[in-house]
Amino acid sequence: MKPSSSPSPSSPSLTHRELVTQPESWRRAARAAKLTTGLPSPGERVAVTGCGTSWFMAQAYAALREAAGQGETDAFAASGFPRGRAYDRVVAITRSGTTTEVLRLLSETASTPTLAITADPRTPVMDAATDTAVLDWADEESVVQTRFATTALAFLRAGLSPSAEAAIVTAADEVEGALATPLPPSLLAAEQWTFLGQEWTYGLAQEAALKMREAAGAWTEAYPAMEYRHGPVAIAGPGRVVWSFGPLPEGLAAQVAATGATLVAEPGRDPMADLVRAQRLAVAVAESRGLNPDAPRHLTRSVVLSG
Repeated sequence: MKPSSSPSPSSPSLTHRELVTQPESWRRAARAAKLTTGLPSPGERVAVTGCGTSWFMAQAYAALREAAGQGETDAFAASGFPRGRAYDRVVAITRSGTTTEVLRLLSETASTPTLAITADPRTPVMDAATDTAVLDWADEESVVQTRFATTALAFLRAGLSPSAEAAIVTAADEVEGALATPLPPSLLAAEQWTFLGQEWTYGLAQEAALKMREAAGAWTEAYPAMEYRHGPVAIAGPGRVVWSFGPLPEGLAAQVAATGATLVAEPGRDPMADLVRAQRLAVAVAESRGLNPDAPRHLTRSVVLSG
């Protein structure tokens, strides 16, 4: 059952109405992780996969799992999965349950235990995976993913340990505060946005940039924070934004300030909560440009290929 929400006076879009429901979706995901079979066990060699937004969530989870000392964990786009590499388990994230590349991959890894995380129990992925986790309360009508993607990551993150589960609950509380805080006008008026992350938050940085492209057709980029000085900083300047998920490397804040760019860095906030702020920004920028974030150009809710 999907969570209900009342329309925000600041945005009439469906995308906005869905993204503001994330706190409760994350809390529910944290509870569900304790009751799910098929989650990776400590020590297993795991591959996590998906397409688009789901791939970026896979990257974040892979880094979190390795950092937690639970075993080697790789993340691949489903179309680029190394078929000859052996894993103890494959985790696939697919909101629609119909994405062609994911279904093909699961059919080709039938000898390996697989877990599919999806929003729709009436789709082919239910028969393609060994185990499934249905997060139907986080399903969306929007083309642009917000709630399902972060809920899938919350689910996987909470499954790592009791402390990780507690972190999700804390992050949900932080989102509620972030949703009540207006976005700074300088972020809305910018002409370009660059998102940075380190380790697991690099996946979040890539997802933030994707949201800006999808919803607003904006010029956005994403980089590992330590790589930013190796070239990309050249485009920083007045009227442009550099947004860091988590702490910045030493000295980078001063370097960004010297360019005249606007720096967004709140290391005390959970990076997942900060991602919700970036989602809000994407919707707000789209609407400020006269675009409809519910109808992004050239996109469909699921990519289903013929043949």
